Amino acid sequence: MGYLALKSGRTEDGGGVLAWLASGSGLILLALMAAGLLAYGLWRLIEAWIDSAGRGSDAKGLAARAGGALSGIVHLGLAGAAALHVVGTDGGGGGDSAEAGARTALDLPGGGAMLVLVAAILLVTGLVQLANAWTLGFLRHLGGGPEARRWMSWIGRAGYLARGIVFLIMGWFFWRAGSEGSSAQAGGPADALSSLPDTLQTLVAAGLLLFGLFSFAEAWFRRIDGRAAGAVAHALG
Repeated sequence: MGYLALKSGRTEDGGGVLAWLASGSGLILLALMAAGLLAYGLWRLIEAWIDSAGRGSDAKGLAARAGGALSGIVHLGLAGAAALHVVGTDGGGGGDSAEAGARTALDLPGGGAMLVLVAAILLVTGLVQLANAWTLGFLRHLGGGPEARRWMSWIGRAGYLARGIVFLIMGWFFWRAGSEGSSAQAGGPADALSSLPDTLQTLVAAGLLLFGLFSFAEAWFRRIDGRAAGAVAHALG
C-alpha cells in the first residue's frame, strides 16, 4: 500500500494490492503471501482466543484481544483473495470491499449497531497502535542486540504511528456508516489514505512502507514465549 501510494499516488486496500500483483509477474509472491496470510490470520485468532499475550479479561484486555481477532479475520480474507488470484479467479477484493461489507451488515437486524461495534474496535485498535508508537511497547517482543533494536525502534515507531492514523480514520468511517445507516460512509485503508491531504498522505504512506520493513525484522527477531507456543500447539491439536 505504501509503495503504490508513494510511487504514483494510487491508494489501494489489501485486496487492491493483491490484484495489482496478480496483473504482473507476482504470482509466486502471491502464493507465498497466501500461505503467510493464512498462518498469520490463524495465529491472531488463536492468540486472541487463548490470550497467549496475557492481555487479561478486563475491558482493556478484551478490547485488545478483539482487535487481534478482527485482524485475524481480515488476514484470512486476504489469504483467500490471494489464493483465488493465484488460480486465476478474481478475488473480489477491490476498493469497495468495506462499503460492500457495511451494506451486508446493514441488511441484517441490528446491522447499524454491528457497524458501530466494528468502529469502536477500530478506534481502540488505532489508539493501541499510537500507544505502541509512543511507548515503544512493541520492542518487548523483540530480541536482537542494541544496534538492531535501535533501528527497529525508529521504523517500528513510524509504522505504528501510520497504522494508528489509518485505523482511527477507518473507525470514524464505520462510526458514521453505523450511526447514519449508510454503507457509503464506510471505508477501508485506501479510503483512509485518500482522505488525507497530499503531504500527510505521503507521510502516512511512507510510515506504512516502513511498517512493512519492520514486519520483516519482527519475523526474524520476534520472541515467542514457550508457554504461549505450547498453548497454541495445544489449541491446534
